[in-house]
Amino acid sequence: MANIKSQKKRNRQNEKLRQRNKSLMSDLKTAVKKVEAAHAAGEPTDELFQAAQKKIDVAAQKGVLHPRTAARKKSRLATSINS
Repeated sequence: MANIKSQKKRNRQNEKLRQRNKSLMSDLKTAVKKVEAAHAAGEPTDELFQAAQKKIDVAAQKGVLHPRTAARKKSRLATSINS
């Protein structure tokens, strides 16, 4: 445990950010899985795909994902749906 006041504050900030990042990534993964499951079942995936894209963009905007990683995830998801 840290004794320095600034480090205690930094630990609190890091925990908040970790929880936020974890939540965003969990939502993102769930959205992607829903798209893939709907595609496998032969159901329409337009709305689910748009929601997943939005979640990927938000994660990139918040700094959870690198912008190129976000672009790659969207591209691969689109490719898998259109194949």
